[in-house]
Amino acid sequence: MLIPTTCILLLCFLLSSRPFFTKATFNLTLPHQHPNPEAVVLDVQRRVNVSLSRRQMLSLQAKDQASPCLTGNPIDDCWACDPDWQSNRQKLADCGIGFGHNALGGKGGQIYIVTDSSDNDPANPVPGTLRHAVIQEEPLWIVFSAAMTIKLKHELIFNSYKTVDGRGANVHIVGNGCITLQYVSNVIIHNIHVHHCKPSGNTDIRVSPTHVGWRGRSDGDGISIFGAHQIWIDHCSLSYCTDGLIDAIMGSTGITISNNYFSHHDEVMLLGHDDRYALDSGMQVTIAFNHFGDALVQRMPRCRRGYIHVVNNDFTQWEMYAIGGSASPTINSQGNRYTAPSDQNAKEVTKRVDTDEGQWTNWNWRTDGDIMVNGAFFVPSGVGLSAQYAKASSVEPKAAGLIDQLTMHAGVLGGPRESSETISSNPGPGSNGGGIGTGTGTGTTYTGNPGTSSGGDADFFGMIFRGAVAPLTPSSTSTFLSILIINLILYSTTNHHVLLSSTLLLL
Repeated sequence: MLIPTTCILLLCFLLSSRPFFTKATFNLTLPHQHPNPEAVVLDVQRRVNVSLSRRQMLSLQAKDQASPCLTGNPIDDCWACDPDWQSNRQKLADCGIGFGHNALGGKGGQIYIVTDSSDNDPANPVPGTLRHAVIQEEPLWIVFSAAMTIKLKHELIFNSYKTVDGRGANVHIVGNGCITLQYVSNVIIHNIHVHHCKPSGNTDIRVSPTHVGWRGRSDGDGISIFGAHQIWIDHCSLSYCTDGLIDAIMGSTGITISNNYFSHHDEVMLLGHDDRYALDSGMQVTIAFNHFGDALVQRMPRCRRGYIHVVNNDFTQWEMYAIGGSASPTINSQGNRYTAPSDQNAKEVTKRVDTDEGQWTNWNWRTDGDIMVNGAFFVPSGVGLSAQYAKASSVEPKAAGLIDQLTMHAGVLGGPRESSETISSNPGPGSNGGGIGTGTGTGTTYTGNPGTSSGGDADFFGMIFRGAVAPLTPSSTSTFLSILIINLILYSTTNHHVLLSSTLLLL
């Protein structure tokens, strides 16, 4: 009871001290934002150039030109070049780039095998289900026994230090709520279809093995990142959700969104909660090697505050605009290919949302080495108009001319990019179509009835865990409290009721 009581007393104090904290919030920074974002930009460029140089060298030697090692994509080249990657899945955690490159996921933890696709009772998830896996306290590397469609009854709320690794199986997450990363850290989501997500809630949902909390109504995002940090979303295919495909708000930072395929959606990606929400000034996001594909309208992304690095993506579809923003975000666009639609009124890549030109002329938006196709044009501003940005471009973004190569495997590996509820098991890089039971040598299966447990938890844990490694010991309590306190400060100054209601779930 100590934490809830403390928070209630703190909130009362903050509400009584409104004038002081209104001034103080302007100087707030996030505990996990990088002090020099331009250094992160340079590191991404360096890694791309190293992989491209390696590709050129190998292409002179390799007989098989279809080798996954010849992409020049530094993330894929890091793990896919190992023909025995299935026996060393956790190598993936060493392959991140950009602001989310420190996301550990479940590295160092045991491998948890999802054997049951049901989600019948979110307050009491069955062992062997994805929901049971993601709420555990310890680090876990979560894989799948076979291809499956998981139809969620309500939001899938993660705990920290989790990797969801869909390589080797064709996994679809659909239904109510979809994925929520709230006040957590060190999460990796890899090689998963996420689509047809709908609002849900006003129900009890288990958020840890020991706590069930009341959850209000969700928006229907594919992946919702709320007050979280060290997050990496890689090689997923996202489409057809009620709200955003990926949203990152309320002081989230340290995020990389890479190698994904986005399609069939209006408002694709929102970064930043509200123009007045000062804490989002510390938001830092890398958006790299993604393919923004069929039937997209806008928000790729739409940014409020923060530093957004958009590098080596392929934009082949938008109806209104590609990149939008308000409240002076820094947008660094490097080595992308923007293909404008035929509509003469939608050729501009950029959109300053609800802001007069006199206000946005000092916003730092730059285009560096981008390829503009079919009349597309990017309107820079701030120091993006000057030679001052040349310092961050000392490593030339040569990869712009190799967009097809860098993004050829964007989306879920080994299957069709377009999302549907029909499971496909087409083989391809990183996928054998048969789950971990094929090619991994585990032979572990669950023979009980779906939605039921055969025996006690101890016996079942012996069946669904393998490859025990001494787990990490996450110490996220202090981080959570610091972010919670800052959020309560902002609540007292902006009166964001949604923040308080969602925070109560975790107390």
